Amino acid sequence: MVQSVELLLDEAADTEIRRQWQLLAEAGVPSLAARADESNRPHVTAGVARQIWPRIEQALDELAFAPIPVRLGGLVVFGARRPILVRLVVPSEALLALHRRIFHTISPCPGVPGNLHPDAWTPHITLARRVPPHQLGEAIHAVARDRDFPATVLGIRRWDGDQRREWPVGQVRRGR
Repeated sequence: MVQSVELLLDEAADTEIRRQWQLLAEAGVPSLAARADESNRPHVTAGVARQIWPRIEQALDELAFAPIPVRLGGLVVFGARRPILVRLVVPSEALLALHRRIFHTISPCPGVPGNLHPDAWTPHITLARRVPPHQLGEAIHAVARDRDFPATVLGIRRWDGDQRREWPVGQVRRGR
């Protein structure tokens, strides 16, 4: 399965993305609203590996960061046969710097995919997976917005896909 490091959003952005999941569900599009488990929450995946070793886990726990303001932007479709509908996170210098730190921390681990390397990463939040191609227009229409909206990255979590559990990592620095 997958081991990941994910960025968590402030409550207002979390609520907005959950609202969009629900709008997709109401439009008959398979969205993440259908997953009822407690760990199902909007996030930006910053790192993935087949296994994250204990020494890397410790380094992630010691990773210090300050909250990062970001903008949630437009919609993008990844893939063709089983499309994934996502909302882009507009990259900022602070977001890209945090991603580089996370990447360099987990890069010794096995199974780090190429699309999560610096300069290949597309920060995004997944809205719906395996959207039937004939429903893409309807899906986009259900959650399209005219403007970006603000969010703040407030935390980092580890997700263990084998055990289906999550926990916080990193140390948030308040203020500057």
